[in-house]
Formats: sequence, C-alpha cells, structure tokens
Amino acid sequence: MPTLSCGVITPARFVRFMFMAMWNPPAAVAQPQPSAAWQAPTEIERKLYEAKARGDWVGYFDVLADCDLFLSMPRGDADGPGAVPPMSYWSPAVGRWCEVVLTEGVLPAPAPDPVFGLISLGVFAESWGNDERWLAVNPGTPCEAYFPPNPGLWKAHADRAKGSDVQRGTLRTLRVGAPLQGPVAHGLGCGALMNVANGALWNAMGTHGNGYFLERKSLEQWWGVTDQSSWQGALDGLLKGRGVRGPWEFVLEIRSSLSQQFGGQVDPALWRETAEKVLLRSAAERGGTVSGAEVAGVKQLIGRITRYEGRFRADGILAANSRVRSALAWDYGRASCMARWGVGARFTDIPEAEQAVVHVSRLSQMTYNSWEEFAAGYILGRCLHFDDEQFGHWYTDMLHAHQVLATHAESPWQTVSWA
Repeated sequence: MPTLSCGVITPARFVRFMFMAMWNPPAAVAQPQPSAAWQAPTEIERKLYEAKARGDWVGYFDVLADCDLFLSMPRGDADGPGAVPPMSYWSPAVGRWCEVVLTEGVLPAPAPDPVFGLISLGVFAESWGNDERWLAVNPGTPCEAYFPPNPGLWKAHADRAKGSDVQRGTLRTLRVGAPLQGPVAHGLGCGALMNVANGALWNAMGTHGNGYFLERKSLEQWWGVTDQSSWQGALDGLLKGRGVRGPWEFVLEIRSSLSQQFGGQVDPALWRETAEKVLLRSAAERGGTVSGAEVAGVKQLIGRITRYEGRFRADGILAANSRVRSALAWDYGRASCMARWGVGARFTDIPEAEQAVVHVSRLSQMTYNSWEEFAAGYILGRCLHFDDEQFGHWYTDMLHAHQVLATHAESPWQTVSWA
C-alpha cells in the first residue's frame, strides 16, 4: 500500500508501441460508457473521459502521468508523525479493495476532515506495496477506471511523461461548481496572474491547491503562516496594502498629481524634482529633515519605474501612452491567492475566504479602471520587490501569464467585466 510522499519526476523516453505491447485490455475492468451529456470539470477529466471512451488505456495513463493526483486521508493521521496510509475503497464494480487517486477537478469541496495529499503517478507507483489491492481512478464519475496492481507499468508511464509541471504557465478553468461570473469570479481573477504562472485553476474558490501538506509547507516557508491567526494576519496585511512599500505609492501618486495638473505625460525630470520638493516640505512640516540618501533613493526609484514601464510598453503590458496607476494590485492579487491558500491548508473555510475575495474585488475596482491597469500594477509591484531590473523569471513568468490572460477565450479578462 502506498504512503503519501512527493517527488520530482525525471522524464525518460520510451517508444509508444512498447507500452501498447505491455497493456492487456482486460486490465481496465469494463465500465459503463460515459454519458455524452457529462460536463468534465477540467481538461484533465475531459482527456481521461475521451481516452476511456475509445478504450485507449495507454493514453489514459499518459494523462495521469502529466497531472496532479490526490489521496484522501483522515485529518488526524495527516497531522500526526510518520507516513500516512491513504484511505481504501471497496469497489462493487470490481469486487476488490482499491487504492483511490483523484484528479483535481473531481475533488470534493475542502472540509475539515478528511484532507487530500498531492502525489505523482511515479511516486505512487514507487511506493506501492506488495498487496492485492487495485487502483481506482476517480471512482463514481464517468471518467472512472479500475486497474489490477502493475506499479512497474505505471512507473514507466511516469518516466516518459513531462509531469504536472507541464501545466505551469497555462490558464486552467474549473467549469463545474465554480464561479465564472460575478464578484467572486472577479476577485479570483485578480489572482489569475499568479495562478496562470503556477498552473493552478484560476476560479476554484474551494481549492485543495497542491494538497494539504504542500499548502501548509509553502505558507510557512514564504509567509511564516503556521496557523489560523497568522494566516489571518497575512491576509489582513495584504488587503490593507502593507506589502507595497510606501515609496512606491508615494512616487506614483506624485506623478498622478502632476498628470492631472498639467495633462498628458509627465517628464521624468519634473517628476524627480517634484518628489524631492514634496519630501522636503513634508519633513519640514513635521519638524524633521530628509537625508540625501533618502532623496537619492526616491529619484532612483523613479528611474526604475520609468525603465520598467518602457519595457512594459515594448512587451504589450502597457499601451503606448499608459502608465502604472498604483502598485497596490501586487498586494490585492496576492490577497486573492492567500484566501484560497488558507482553504487548502484548512486555516479557513470557503465562506470566509469568499468574503475576502469579494473584498479584493471591491478594493481593486476602487483603485483601477480595467484589467489592463490592474495587471500592470501587479507586475510592477512584483518586479520592484523581486526582479531588481534583471528582467529574469520574476518578470518573464508574468509576461507569459499576461499574454495568456490577454488572449485566452476562458480568461477572466475576456469573460468577467471589470466594473
């Protein structure tokens, strides 16, 4: 019996006809044919559905090898020490005890118990014990299938696959049981740049993310979040824009004021001069002083923003005469994601997370006039925080996600009205 673990699959090349020769058609027990009216929740289930319908079990396992799989387990076991045995399932269809794996689209809504851990097909095969249990994939759905134990064959599929990383940089939509319109969808769309970059379902309010263990590990590693209280603190900080540095908004507000005063574009020299004057005047009003280093830092920041915006225009993130209104989108977009991460880690429930996402939607609409403005603000904030004008992956990942969201027919930028 497998126990939950995670690993990185190293692709290897195999010839397809070798797999065809290894498969014995009765290995996948005869199932009722899928209903033509069934709506697959995601592309993964659709591909499984179609492979099953044509009896292509090689193709069926190729799909499993390229996606995330999930194992169910009691919350008490998951929170305890040591390896966690997954729950078993008695299948009346085959009259056997089965180990169950689920794909993301058919997972139930997150509840306190049980929880679901992420596993790849390769790791699942490697950890398979010497027992008589069968493998059940998505039991109870039209794309279900049952297989006798053959971990060597499953591992071979995994070895030649690209793995679930193939989903990174793609727009993935949950088409059943998830918002596609309205305030919740709008708020989830505010997190879409990050979710496209990560290959996550953009509109899944009740998401398991990368599974219970990895969601908790990521929150602790990146945010210091270890419980409900610290999760709430991180979310509140993002909703209040505390992650966006004061100097960023200061200089952007100076430029907005100049633009309203003089109309049109603002010369960077005037922008720097005005920012310095405002700094000095504000300090004098407080009875304080401003150091030369502080003035120089603000001027350098204006230069950085100017150069980023130039690159944004060249790459299509900004229109020719547009500018970044605010960097607060950087926090609002992450707040949308933080709400979902809290659900996956069981630090909150769906109703509370939904309220946070709707709050993100309102704040974003108060600050920006369009998806395009929001996106430029988000990408600028991310670059100012991480990229240091290297235009490395902190920028290129967002550029790719932007291009996907600007063109994909299922993108919230195309399907969800901004206002």
